[in-house]
Amino acid sequence: MPKPIPGRMTAAIEGDFVIFLIGMRIHKLWKVWKWFPVFAAMPKMLIELGKNPDLGLLHAKTFFSLRSPYLVQYWRSFEDLHAYSVNRDSEHLPAWAAFNRAMGTNGEVGIWHETYLIRAGDHESVYGNMPPIGLGIAGGLKPVEGRNRSAKGRLRQSDGNDQPDMDDSNETT
Repeated sequence: MPKPIPGRMTAAIEGDFVIFLIGMRIHKLWKVWKWFPVFAAMPKMLIELGKNPDLGLLHAKTFFSLRSPYLVQYWRSFEDLHAYSVNRDSEHLPAWAAFNRAMGTNGEVGIWHETYLIRAGDHESVYGNMPPIGLGIAGGLKPVEGRNRSAKGRLRQSDGNDQPDMDDSNETT
């Protein structure tokens, strides 16, 4: 398990990037033969993407719940994400086609995704006494200092001196 990094850090990612959320919802839990193939397709894609970093996936994290597992993915660009999604030689396109053939509109399993294109500098993050997580894994970490001392500073809306002075144990933004 990764060890927490003492103090405050922020993500060090440079340039534009994409946050992609993708998940499924199991409407009929007892129909395992319907939803399990959908569930099982994602690990194959993540293995493929992990073995080929040039495809553009920077980091992915899976979250589980009884009916609605989902993933948060960080991509270098929308072009990389889209190219992967339509590549006939990748794991994704055959899985997508199989889902459409098997499920159609029967309502037993739902899938969803959301794509967010993030321009350079239009994001901010802070991690206090945390191991690397999320964007901090995708882009690396750097100390919160100078301009990065405040949320407004990290968003280039101030010089970072707008952060009120407070006891370190109470800092949260």
